[in-house]
Amino acid sequence: MLIQHNKVMPNHPPLGNSYNKVIATIKSCKTKSQLESASRMVKNFKILYKKVGYPKTLSYSLDETLKQQYILTICQL
Repeated sequence: MLIQHNKVMPNHPPLGNSYNKVIATIKSCKTKSQLESASRMVKNFKILYKKVGYPKTLSYSLDETLKQQYILTICQL
């Protein structure tokens, strides 16, 4: 947490780093269970960064990457 002007500010990781970590996690999924966890990670990303504002294209990109990985994973099972 950061303290600025007598206000406590949560210390959010940089947006780009968090986004890249979520994408890497999604692409590494090999099972349906892992994809479910990645889906929760996407949801948490959206909740966290909604408060500070982020481009909606990132949200769309995460959803599409998750959907593509789900299709690849299901086809391999």
